[in-house]
Amino acid sequence: MKNPKKIYIIYSGGTIGMKSSVNGYVPEPKYLQQQMAKITELKSEEMPSYEVKEFPHLIDSSDATPNHWNALAQEIISHYHEYDGFVILHGTDTMAYTASALSFILENLAKPVLITGAQLPLEVIRSDARSNLIDSLLIASHFVIPEVCLYFNKKLFRGNRSKKVDANSFSAFASPNYIELGKMGAKFTLANKAILRPTKKPLATQLIEPSRIMSFSLFPGVSFKILEHIFRFPIQALVLETYGLGNVPSDAEFLSIIKTAVQLDIVVVNCSQCLRAKIDMETYSSGSILAKAGVISAGDMTREAVLAKLFYLLSKYTKTAQVKKYFNKNLRGELTIE
Repeated sequence: MKNPKKIYIIYSGGTIGMKSSVNGYVPEPKYLQQQMAKITELKSEEMPSYEVKEFPHLIDSSDATPNHWNALAQEIISHYHEYDGFVILHGTDTMAYTASALSFILENLAKPVLITGAQLPLEVIRSDARSNLIDSLLIASHFVIPEVCLYFNKKLFRGNRSKKVDANSFSAFASPNYIELGKMGAKFTLANKAILRPTKKPLATQLIEPSRIMSFSLFPGVSFKILEHIFRFPIQALVLETYGLGNVPSDAEFLSIIKTAVQLDIVVVNCSQCLRAKIDMETYSSGSILAKAGVISAGDMTREAVLAKLFYLLSKYTKTAQVKKYFNKNLRGELTIE
């Protein structure tokens, strides 16, 4: 029986559709579609019908910006009622950032949006692109998954829980602090209890406005004077990448600088450098000092989700108090609230 579902494929760039050249793999307009035409499985009755929308300017994902996120969101908005699901083909380097951002931009999502790509282009005989593409189309057309997901190497992750952890392996992504939403084997197994519940509210969007966000990673010997120079530029939010459970040096100069930042109405977020962690600003004194200074916790969010959420909230709310209030709420399954 022919699969009746319709899927909208958005190709924004990335390795999956690139072509080999004397200078390495390069984006080539319409080359993805030429390679897809050679895949006989895409003509199977089990596959949904699909349309490919190729961006006029294909980018390496290193060039992704909030404008890129907005363009992807607007494509989904424009075709939301025409299709049963969406598959975005994207470069791997910033895929987790895009997945996180779209999860916030697309409010009241009721259809699957799967982001995938590849470590090797479709043209390569041993590429992972073929299975990632086929599997994503099947999942988007057969399952009710009302959220933005990232699919890679047989695993489905919540988009805002995903993180690139390997630059060479086909198992390039992981979900450090949340379970996999699904796994492809002889059949696809979906963790139904982990999926967000569908909503009857109409799709709404909050596009990302230009925001001034800075990330600062601690390391032994770092000069805190750099932070003072950062504050001369009127930033709106600062993500402190701290040690372990959210620990920082017990340095009077550093703590004074952070207190000044909070007084300047800058949203300061405590985010762990660890792959698997949940910020706890009560266990150690250095963490509690930050909390008393007005620094807020990233909980167990990934760095990608933290930054995307800040972009979203700073675009949606004008007051710092509102941004802080909603940052500590679990909006799209990005944060574990106990």
